[in-house]
Amino acid sequence: ALALPTAHAAQIALRTQQIIAHESGVADSIDPLAGSYMIEALTNEIETRAMEYIRRIDEMGGAQAAIETGFINTEINDAAYEAQKAVESKRQIIVGMNDYIVENGSETTIEILRVDPAIEKAQCARLAKLRAERDNEKVSAALSRIETAARGTQNLMPLFIEAVEQEATLGEICKVLRGVFGEYRPNVTI
Repeated sequence: ALALPTAHAAQIALRTQQIIAHESGVADSIDPLAGSYMIEALTNEIETRAMEYIRRIDEMGGAQAAIETGFINTEINDAAYEAQKAVESKRQIIVGMNDYIVENGSETTIEILRVDPAIEKAQCARLAKLRAERDNEKVSAALSRIETAARGTQNLMPLFIEAVEQEATLGEICKVLRGVFGEYRPNVTI
């Protein structure tokens, strides 16, 4: 993605889904493929391959160990490389990119959504006003309770709700969590 979708791009996506839903009749049936052998075979293949990954990850000592050793990152990189090769060789067709390309000699103009800097300025002003007008002692107390609970095993969701009700921001809550849990830094594998 180049940016957030423009209103026009979102409308095209929505209209495409509406055409499929309303003109094909696919949404009129609970199970439009009705136990299709091909769909069942693909579903079974997905399940088998997923369970094989889970088995391999369990043998490594679990998801955390697989991440720390770089296995997950390597698998993602390898899959991305294979997917790119498939697109470039046209084993995987991407309409408009590697097949069914507009050949009129002109590049398609892509409209990029640009957020008005005035919107950012207004949001910063609203945030400053919020911080000036809220009860910062209550916010600090709520954030402190989140930090204490995050160091243990307590369910954090009720504390998140309480902090938001005291007008803590998402950024403030995340800062507390980063202080407890740190930030993920991937192992670089070559």
